[in-house]
Amino acid sequence: MKSVFPYPTLFGDIAFDITAVTVDGTPLPYAQVSTSERTVALHRSGREHWTRATLHLKAHLPESELAEGPFTAVTCLAVLTEKATNTRTTARLARTPGGDWHGTIDLGKDHHLRRATLTVHAIATVEGVAGRLVGSAEQDWYVDLRESTPIRRREIDIVEVDFRDGPHEWLRPFHGAPWIVETSADTPTVYLNTTAVEGLMEVLTAKGGTTAERVLRDMTASHIAQDAWTAMFHTAISDLDVDEDGTPVMPTGWREAVVRTMLPDVLPGRQPTDALYDINERRTQGFGWSQLQSAIQYAAGKRSRVTKKLTNAVRTVDRTDKGVN
Repeated sequence: MKSVFPYPTLFGDIAFDITAVTVDGTPLPYAQVSTSERTVALHRSGREHWTRATLHLKAHLPESELAEGPFTAVTCLAVLTEKATNTRTTARLARTPGGDWHGTIDLGKDHHLRRATLTVHAIATVEGVAGRLVGSAEQDWYVDLRESTPIRRREIDIVEVDFRDGPHEWLRPFHGAPWIVETSADTPTVYLNTTAVEGLMEVLTAKGGTTAERVLRDMTASHIAQDAWTAMFHTAISDLDVDEDGTPVMPTGWREAVVRTMLPDVLPGRQPTDALYDINERRTQGFGWSQLQSAIQYAAGKRSRVTKKLTNAVRTVDRTDKGVN
């Protein structure tokens, strides 16, 4: 879903690509930059110690619309962000005689942790007001510091952070919670509290371990996944756009993927458009909304395989008890 601005904005698409990447001045191997996946993999075996990656960019703005519309002092900005570290870096791109915009933006390794998002914005003076956002790229690029293969694997970010004394003040009221799901951004994020339950992070990140540790890890991961699916579904349907006749419009991005995945279990046998209309009616009018929560809980549990994990846990405990006895 696109935001609505109280001033003219660009209708045409803004597109951009990473044309090359250098790490401390040395070109990154071509195999670690994927145009189709729109992902750069910066983790390389044998090259763990580096300081700065420079991303070379080429962007295209709807030039005819910029020339004919009420836009002056147009600037093209590249913006690199990462929620895990609250880092934001910007760089201006320069327009070339051919109409495209070129430039570079640096990623400092010390300022990033996992996966950074790169996008491009068009800024202009509109109706006498400078610095207004008039357009953004439809598709982002991702720069992964922990992957050696440029594959867009992660549809949800996992961030380990101390809720009580960590860098995110908004998490401090939840210092007693083992995790929180945040769904307001372009990528949903699960924040794992490193201090709420002693030893929990070690169990979640360990490989192998005792039978009890494996059961605890599986059950906890399934519980986190169920919370994430539930939160993402509620976010996806909480602010639906509607067309001229009041029919809800399917959301975009990760919200669309979540809605299409969950709907068959929330309202079985219904076409996506009809199911979305029914859900929106229940949410906005109030009738039947509480009854729908059981179906949402079931669908989220099915996606996170709660029943299977719980069954395995019960069987494991039963075998252990019988073995002890």
